[in-house]
Amino acid sequence: MRILFLGAGATGGYFGGRLTSAGRDVTFLVRPPRAARLAERGLRIKAPDGETVVTPRVITEPDGPYDLVVIAVKSYALEAALTDLLPAVGPRTVVIPLLNGIRHIESLVRRFGADRAWGGVCMIHATLDEDGDVVQLSGLHRLSFGPLHGDDERLVTVTDTLSGAGFDARASTAIVQELWDKWVLLATLGAATTLMRGPIGAINKAPGGPAFLHALAAETSAVAEAAGHPIRGKAAAMLEAGIVTTEATTSSMYRDLTRGLPVEAGAIIGDLVAEAERHQVSVPLLTAAHTGLAIYQQTL
Repeated sequence: MRILFLGAGATGGYFGGRLTSAGRDVTFLVRPPRAARLAERGLRIKAPDGETVVTPRVITEPDGPYDLVVIAVKSYALEAALTDLLPAVGPRTVVIPLLNGIRHIESLVRRFGADRAWGGVCMIHATLDEDGDVVQLSGLHRLSFGPLHGDDERLVTVTDTLSGAGFDARASTAIVQELWDKWVLLATLGAATTLMRGPIGAINKAPGGPAFLHALAAETSAVAEAAGHPIRGKAAAMLEAGIVTTEATTSSMYRDLTRGLPVEAGAIIGDLVAEAERHQVSVPLLTAAHTGLAIYQQTL
């Protein structure tokens, strides 16, 4: 399959770089400054087990339809990116977004149709360093994907294409629930770390910290329950493990905030607050985080 990655930041650069290294036919659609940096340094992945450098194929404008398009941009950049992407999506293209929250699914279905828009969930701790290289912060690198409704004969081919590339890849028949599972986790950790301006471990060691974290997790979980996507099983266990850790666990939103960068406050926190209002669920802690992040965004 011909694969196009829209974006070559921490997420797109990591998964697209691994696929390139494994010999897959991967192209990156990026802005000119990023293209120049990749031409200069190559695509470098600095992982706990060593460094990998690949020479990626890079374009700044779509050059025709692809079989698989992976969208790996921040949620606030999605709408502009979709306009750029239109020539790359053909009648049988599969579009897999690796974005946070849920709102982007509606945008993709509206733009490309339910037969081409799938769901995607990635779990990875990664960032870009000052050189523009991808830094994998832990061994977590999981990717799941699947059609939004029912079966699709293309799932076998897509699974074969994304498997065996040095990360955990899995086809999902419940991708919408997985999107909600990740949303609740990210909203909890993101709201906690940005509201308290510190990592989860530090919050747990502070007076009232554990009670605050459990109350926040109860709020986000209640929203998912009211929306018909209750957090259960492994997802609930991951959420619990995330809020009781004594390690310096942060969130991508916190890392962006401390660097003075734009944050995905709307897609991760704001949309969940709106969902809570829709179902009349009280979320005072989540609302406080949303307000704080809105004030921060005004300073940019």
